[in-house]
Amino acid sequence: MFGLLFFILFTPGVSEFLCMSSDLELSYTFCDSTAHAFMFNLTPCSITDKSVWKAALTWIPRSDVTFLKVVFNVWYNGARALHWKEGLCSGVDDEYSVCGKLKGETVATNFDIKGARIKFPKGNYDIILQGFSDDSENNMAICLNFTMIVK
Repeated sequence: MFGLLFFILFTPGVSEFLCMSSDLELSYTFCDSTAHAFMFNLTPCSITDKSVWKAALTWIPRSDVTFLKVVFNVWYNGARALHWKEGLCSGVDDEYSVCGKLKGETVATNFDIKGARIKFPKGNYDIILQGFSDDSENNMAICLNFTMIVK
């Protein structure tokens, strides 16, 4: 058995489709104007109350990942529904596999997203996920703009 690993250099501003089903559509674009070596996959493509999504992420960062702070903003039908910040990497005793990766080194990880914790009403969601390499949120390492339509 062998695995096939590939990278996609996305063109800025072009939407990448993740999935479409009878109850969910999910796509994303990058917020900045630079192409990225990045791949994201999510299964299953469903938004049932008991959904546990399996996510796969492959990314080649453009800078060392000693410090990483994520900022997560969600808008539902145009109104802000969630604003969340979390430090993932501090440079000391970090638990995430992305922490400590060097510029140009491949990050490849799988993780679960437990949708059962959240009830997603039907509608349009705009989700901005930003990663910063400093606590002041001046040096953006990556920024993704997800569009989620719950049918």
